[in-house]
Amino acid sequence: MITVFGSTNLDQVGTVSRLPKPGETVSGGTFSMAAGGKGANQALAARRAGAQVRHISAVGNDPFAELALELLRRDGVDLSGLRVVDRPTGIAMIFVDEDGENVIAVLPGANGTVSPEDAEAQLGTARGGVLLTQQEIPQAATERALELARRQGMISILNTAPFLDSTAALAPKADILIANETEFELLSGRGLAELDPAMADWARRHGQTVIVTLGKDGARAVTRQGEAISVAALPVKPVDTVGAGDTFCGYLAAGLDAGLGLEAAMRRAAVAGSLACLNPGAQPAIPLAEAVDKALG
Repeated sequence: MITVFGSTNLDQVGTVSRLPKPGETVSGGTFSMAAGGKGANQALAARRAGAQVRHISAVGNDPFAELALELLRRDGVDLSGLRVVDRPTGIAMIFVDEDGENVIAVLPGANGTVSPEDAEAQLGTARGGVLLTQQEIPQAATERALELARRQGMISILNTAPFLDSTAALAPKADILIANETEFELLSGRGLAELDPAMADWARRHGQTVIVTLGKDGARAVTRQGEAISVAALPVKPVDTVGAGDTFCGYLAAGLDAGLGLEAAMRRAAVAGSLACLNPGAQPAIPLAEAVDKALG
């Protein structure tokens, strides 16, 4: 069982010819809305990878909530830990350019009500499995969830997105840390040219497995025992990269929950993340396990 403790949003996506600079207006093309939020995205990815998944989150009592939960419900994610609160459902406002790059602003809404008490209520009696967390809900809630996971014998994963001032203090509390190259540079204070020794230093100092995702260059890891792992991404021409990182995280958690070794789980997650770039949107683009297995050959 995978428990995802995190955000649920509705993504509002506009396509533009190029991303605007500060103070600049750029004409756009299409507009769409789709279910999102890093927690919900990762929950759906883990579910589509074949895992049993429970998503703990909060949404508002508004029309956006139903849209935000539609795919989670359809795909069979357990939403028994969801709270409906008197706040707007979280919103992510996203611009995507013709190369698939994006900028995102998140308005947390109901996500801001998730608390350490929610972690206690939902995880206090959990046993085993995988806990997957991100940073789109209050850090105090995520911190308590990670503490409970350690106490309850769960494998805990923290995805350091979006990067916050408090990330460095929270990061060592997880068994496995997942960061993209920019986030890890901020976390370690060392540039990409020093990535391998920086990852090794971090893993050794914190007794933690660290994974850095590198977009088209795949992903690398250093385990707490010092083993270095590198996996490749699929060569694709991206349409939209919005959900790629979340797809990687969900598929990685599912692989570990199914008993795969770290390298095999990372390889499957990297392929899934590549396939997620081939379609627009976050959740709609998450591939099914059959497509990932076919791409793996």
